Amino acid sequence: MSERTSRHSDSARRSDEVGPGSIETWRGLLSERSGDEVVTKALVRDVQLPYGAGTMALITLDNGFDHTKPNTFGPRGLFALNGALSEIAERTDLAAVGVTGKPFIFAVGADLKGAAALTTREEALAIGALGHYVFRRLGELPIPSFAFVNGAAMGGGLEVALHCTYRTISSGVPAVALPECFLGLVPGWGGTQLLPRLIGPANAIKLIIENPLSQNRMVKGKEAYELGVADAMFEPADFLEESLRWAARVVNGEVAVERPAHDDEDWDKTVGDARFLVDMKLRGASPAPYRALDLIGQARTASRDEGFAAEDEALADLLTGDELRAGLYAFDLVQRRAKRPAGAPDRSLARKVTKVGVVGAGLMASQMALLFARRLEVPVVLTDLDQARLDKGVGYVHAEVGKLLGKGRISSDQANRLKALVTGSLTKDAFADADFVIEAVFEDLAVKKQVFAEVEAVVSAECVLATNTSSLSLTAMGADLEHPERLVGFHFFNPVAVMPLLEIIRGAATDDATLATAFAVGKSLKKSSVLVKDAPAFVVNRLLTCFMGEVVSAVDEGTPLEVAEHALDGLGLPMTPFALLQLVGPAVGLHVAETLHEAFPDRFGVSENMAKLVAAGKPGVYRPDFTLDPEAVAIFSGGTSPSTAEQVRDRVLAALAAEIRIMLDEGVVAAPQDIDLCMILGAGWPFHLGGITPYLDRTGIARPRFLAPGIASVPV
Repeated sequence: MSERTSRHSDSARRSDEVGPGSIETWRGLLSERSGDEVVTKALVRDVQLPYGAGTMALITLDNGFDHTKPNTFGPRGLFALNGALSEIAERTDLAAVGVTGKPFIFAVGADLKGAAALTTREEALAIGALGHYVFRRLGELPIPSFAFVNGAAMGGGLEVALHCTYRTISSGVPAVALPECFLGLVPGWGGTQLLPRLIGPANAIKLIIENPLSQNRMVKGKEAYELGVADAMFEPADFLEESLRWAARVVNGEVAVERPAHDDEDWDKTVGDARFLVDMKLRGASPAPYRALDLIGQARTASRDEGFAAEDEALADLLTGDELRAGLYAFDLVQRRAKRPAGAPDRSLARKVTKVGVVGAGLMASQMALLFARRLEVPVVLTDLDQARLDKGVGYVHAEVGKLLGKGRISSDQANRLKALVTGSLTKDAFADADFVIEAVFEDLAVKKQVFAEVEAVVSAECVLATNTSSLSLTAMGADLEHPERLVGFHFFNPVAVMPLLEIIRGAATDDATLATAFAVGKSLKKSSVLVKDAPAFVVNRLLTCFMGEVVSAVDEGTPLEVAEHALDGLGLPMTPFALLQLVGPAVGLHVAETLHEAFPDRFGVSENMAKLVAAGKPGVYRPDFTLDPEAVAIFSGGTSPSTAEQVRDRVLAALAAEIRIMLDEGVVAAPQDIDLCMILGAGWPFHLGGITPYLDRTGIARPRFLAPGIASVPV
């Protein structure tokens, strides 16, 4: 049986089960949840296809706003699309149906505010069934349907396109994604069933699970086309016109769309391998990716009715759980609060930056130099103590530019321009005309003070001086400067190009113009900036050191290392404590612990065993193949008071709760949401848990509550 015949057979069966009465039932159930919905309308107009192919009813999805408010689907939007399809279904003069979006936006999925407002399982089942009922009509009309994906297509927006018979996509589309697992959901309007059959289970798993779990990665139009999501790709300038010409040729039979068959033999293995990788990443902490894998596995043999019904059930389970609300709270922080940093001065005070200086040419400094050159497109000059180090740093930048060129992410002209922008100098005189100078030298207060004294002697009076310190006092660092008001903390996380957080630290003397310039530069670098008070180790490193300190203390006391290492696996953190230590480096971890111990000796200790590990020159407790190093493990043996995994977990979370309470009382950040944002973007705190403060509230660990009652319930 052909796919087309199968669709109509399913449709015929479903018509006996789902009629107008069901639509009215759904309308009644969901009407109270759609009062403030921004309705995406389905605007229909007739288009005469070229080459004599006949008339197409072209549906434009449009919520009446510009691209800054994308099209979404709530109940009223779904009913609007259903009404348009009902009118189209009654016509006998049409050769095809098309769906496209407003400028720059196709559609970005479900109305998340409305989804979070659902309170019963019956309502959740209704929104899933309604979406399936409406969208599948596109592929079950007696005439072919075409999705013309002209802009961003995410979640339910992509699922609309998948239900169509054919798809074209613009090469300029910036984002194609099924991000539901990132938020604690599954694609619930056909994605888990249609996409694997279209592009194969491996590619479908990439879009449905792997990308969402990799900081919600999106693919662009070209990559979506290469994956097989679309049948044809055209340039943005004349995308709709070319799509209509292509559609006409399909309707006329001049173009036959051939899609590869996806054999069954590797389907189960592909899903099984993906399950293993999800286990490695989440350790069972988040149900959504596992439900998605179950659905993708089922798609191999399930009918549409069976597959869509299974999606409805999964969606109903997940929509009414805590995980979704936690994910939406975290998503709201990243999408809104991160773009309007609390406490940032008026942007009009920011000074223009036309040249950047970087003190140091090590790995961190070189990464920063490349980022400044790429994002600001201004000259960047590195300095260091000798020519060999300088050559290595500049060489690193040039090599990374070469990699970008090799991957097709930049043109040869852009590569040449970037290489020309980044240079080196053995003297700081090269900073004379710089507007922004940042240091990335050894984490020692005396060294950094000397660096800034040398820089201040050559730069202009308005040049911003920035430090990438991860733990040292900014105020102490600027104590001997002639103009300490222009010193600001600018703390990147490693790797610089990947990690989205930038902690911007205001010292006691930092003025508004300096701070405004720092925030403006951070925005140009495409970082999410959070204003932090000048406090030891700031936010992320202070909390990670608290976290790590309790785990290490438990091991020092006699808890087997492997027990403590996996005590918090149930949270689904991106890596275990000692794996994190391996990444950061024991010497760095020890230094931050010593800094915090000096500031807060009653709460932060310094492990003698950690000091021994550093003295032994060990990179951590793991070998390069990530098996435990017996010599390193032996350093931590000898304690006589072991704890259970549960005791370690409770101890760590209680210490974090207490430290966050102190940080908020000290005014380290403006509000609990900023703690949450820092931990999500800088430490990989899982989206499915929401922010760390509502998680600690929700689980009863934090007493008293960090947040006002409305926040503690994890709102959207």
